[in-house]
Amino acid sequence: MKTCRTILLAVLLCHAMTSLAQTDTVPQRHTTQTANLFGVGGTYLLDTYLSPEKYSGVELRFTNQTTRRRDGSLWSTQLTTHGYIDYAESRGDDGTVMAGLASYSFARHYNWHLMDGQLHIQAGGLASANIGFTYNMRNQNNPAQLRLFAHVAPSAVATWQFHAGRRPMALRYEVEVPIVGVMFSPNFGQSYYEIFSRGNYDHNVVVTTPFNAPSLRHMLSLDVSWGRHTLRVGYMGDYQQSHVNDLKFHSYSHLLMVGYVKNFRISDIVRR
Repeated sequence: MKTCRTILLAVLLCHAMTSLAQTDTVPQRHTTQTANLFGVGGTYLLDTYLSPEKYSGVELRFTNQTTRRRDGSLWSTQLTTHGYIDYAESRGDDGTVMAGLASYSFARHYNWHLMDGQLHIQAGGLASANIGFTYNMRNQNNPAQLRLFAHVAPSAVATWQFHAGRRPMALRYEVEVPIVGVMFSPNFGQSYYEIFSRGNYDHNVVVTTPFNAPSLRHMLSLDVSWGRHTLRVGYMGDYQQSHVNDLKFHSYSHLLMVGYVKNFRISDIVRR
């Protein structure tokens, strides 16, 4: 009798563990879109910490953007990385500047599907961290400027899907406008030796707003699909400005962007 009870208890325990294993985890599917874009275009630079002269030249840029959304959710996550290098000369061709920047942003968007799914709108906000430099090849004293800043910004993406003949296409516009952030900046006439070697702080961390750092990044692009392949071609305008500590900076970029877009679905096993 004791053996029967033991066997019955073991059977019930195995059944409970099997039921738990079946109900404790559920598959969840995500739709993911990844775009890798290369850009080339013109850039216009001013950094009065290094020179009062304006410079113009060429910019090369790489952008990676991944957008992920869980099935059944109205929220999506967008991760974007920008990296670029500029080479510019003064108007008199007597000075040269190099500049570069690496930028990473995390965005959350609410999604709307309108016009029977043809129009897809995403709106929300993002947080961005940026590090870069400006280097004036002619300067011997203070030849370089560090760019270090972060901000939060409202952002939005609108995508209109249509067909040209039998070819699926999508017209896409995205925009972000920083509203508040922090920026590192030397003060007027202050050297980096004073800041880092002597520890002389002089309002070197500045709060930025649209009043002292009005900036904008936007892109208009066209996706052309055939089979599982999608080509993206578009224009990006990136306008970064600041006027802090009596120093002016601007970087205006106009770029032709070309790249490949991949859409795929993945399944995750998650616990309830």
